[in-house]
Amino acid sequence: MPQLNPNPWFYIMLTSWLTFSLIIQPKLLSFTSANSPSNKTSTTTQTLPWIWPWT
Repeated sequence: MPQLNPNPWFYIMLTSWLTFSLIIQPKLLSFTSANSPSNKTSTTTQTLPWIWPWT
């Protein structure tokens, strides 16, 4: 069972995380989003309490 021997799997995991962190992640973060967030003022709505018939 390969799960009992962590020796090769640790290096595979470490290599994949280093690849993601050093190569793939900076390329993904360099993209700009198409819909950038705007500074809209939030509107507050007035909420009314429910009127329960049995109270």
